[in-house]
Order: sequence, then C-alpha cells, then structure tokens
Amino acid sequence: MQIKLNDIAARVGGRLQGDGEIIISGATNIEEAGSSQITFAVPPHLEKAAESAAAAVIIPENIEHFPKACIRVANPREAFSILLGLFTPPPEVTPGIHPTAVIGKNVVIGQDAAIMAHVVIADNARIGDHTILYPHTFIGQDTVVGEDCLIHPSVTVRERCRLGDRVIINSGAVIGSDGFGFVTVQGIHKKVPQVGNVVLEDDVEIGANTAVDRATTGSTIVRRGTKVDNLVHIAHNDDIGENCLLVAQTGISGSVKVGKNVTFAGQSGTVGHITIGSNCVFAARSGVIGNVPDNVFYAGFPARPHKEWLRGEASAGKVPDLLKRVKELEQKLAKLEES
Repeated sequence: MQIKLNDIAARVGGRLQGDGEIIISGATNIEEAGSSQITFAVPPHLEKAAESAAAAVIIPENIEHFPKACIRVANPREAFSILLGLFTPPPEVTPGIHPTAVIGKNVVIGQDAAIMAHVVIADNARIGDHTILYPHTFIGQDTVVGEDCLIHPSVTVRERCRLGDRVIINSGAVIGSDGFGFVTVQGIHKKVPQVGNVVLEDDVEIGANTAVDRATTGSTIVRRGTKVDNLVHIAHNDDIGENCLLVAQTGISGSVKVGKNVTFAGQSGTVGHITIGSNCVFAARSGVIGNVPDNVFYAGFPARPHKEWLRGEASAGKVPDLLKRVKELEQKLAKLEES
C-alpha cells in the first residue's frame, strides 16, 4: 500500500508540515524507519526522530519547530496506531463453520461469524454476529459470546460464562476455570464446588495464558474497557472496574473489588477480600494488603504511598554505613571506658 502524506494527515486528523505529495509505504519505529516510511515521536525522542531516515514523523501538536516533514496531532500514539492498522491490516477471515468444528445442540451462531478448524462449541451456547473463533477454541455449555469478538487459538471459555461485544481473548487464556476453593476437614482439603461464572463486559481484552476464575457463587466480573496482560490471574468473585490495566504477572486474590481506571504494574498483587478505590496506580511488585482509597499512587510491600516508599528505599541504602559508624562509636566508647 502507498499513500500520500497529505492523505495520511487527513486520516489521522493532523496538521501537515512539509511536502504532502511524499509517498508513504509503511509505518514503523524510529530505528527501523526508512525513506518511504512514517514513524512517530514524543519527548524526549524528537531529536532522534529528526535525525532518522524516516520520510515523515507524527509529533505532538504543541511542537513548533521540527526539521522534517511531519504531522502534528493531539495524540501521536493514537494516530500511529491508526496507521499500523492501515498499513498492516489483520488477516482476512472467511465467515462460516469449518467442517472439522464440533457444534453441540441448540447452538446459535450469529451472522457472518467464523468458526474455524477444530473449534468445539457445547450445547446451548450462543455466538454473536461477526465473531471469530480461531482453531482449537472451546466454548462451554450455555456460554454467551457477544458480537465482533476475537477469540484466538487454544482459548477455553467454560460453561455459563458471558462475554460482551468486541471482547478479545489471546491464545492460551482460560475464562471460567474453577476458583481455588477448598474446605479443610480433619487435615483433608475438600473441594468447594465453584458454581458461578465469569462476565467479561464490552471491549475487554484478556492476554495470553491468563486465567480468570469463575465465582464460587455469583460472578467474577471484568468490567467494560479493562485490558489484562499476559500471565495474569484474576481469582474467584473479583470485581475489576472499568478501564483498568493489569500488567503481566499481576495476581488479584479472591473477592477483591477494584474501582475504575486502576493500574496494576507488573508482578503486583493483592490479598483477598479488600476494596481498592478508583484512579489508583500500583508500581511494579507492589503488594496490597488492605483497603485502598481513591486516587493514590502506591509502591512496595506492603504497598504504601510512593513518596514514602522512596524515602524508605533511600534510607535502607544508608543502613550499612550507619552500622559501620555505630560500630566505630562503640569501639571508641569502649576505649574511653577502659581509660
């Protein structure tokens, strides 16, 4: 595909500087961009982009001077994502049911859905319009999958789960696995039946090899617009709010309620049965052990305000010198006592 730069500016709603007749054949990163490609840059990478071989650069609209053909936009990352989809569209999928798919009784499959090879759909399931089920996906009994969903290969969505519209589930994820529920009787761990389900609301994305456990009773819920990275565990009866971000290797224990717009950075985690407010950020490897109010930035274990954690980490680095100084003072004191 080849597109003129002025046409690209129109597509992303940007303000063009330079020759609009430049032909662009692709979009890529600063390091790899060539003389017919476009990239994007935000501070502090503007100088690097200006010196690159890229034909043009998407930059923030408040940048006044730039020595290369550019398109100024409010959000360069968003504009660049549009171009990535333009120059590298997703693979074309032909609607229909592959002959090797196994379809149960009373299954409803929507218009223009694609059911690929070796998919298994159990009895009474419903698949929405334009949804794609890639090979080796399993959809359990009485499960509902909404419209325009994209279920990648080897995904399991177990019985009675509910997926909204435009849900994306990446390969290897398991939705509706049993929650970790046991009762110990005379030293023996007996399984508590997990009879609830999982609800993924509209526009949720689940990463590869992530597990979202079904509730013991009721529902484990991931609310609208939340994005979950690879290798994340969401335990039974959790309620994850709208537009949250859960980054790789995060673990949310059971019966945790999370507000809106909360970010859990990599390898962060919680104890169970707590409530976390909205608009919170937890730095990488944070350990949340109690209820958290709205609008906080926490770090460390146990998780505490970020500035407090920084002071503690800075102080911890001084401990070896402090111990050495105390030892020297003790030696001086001992000599004074001897004299």
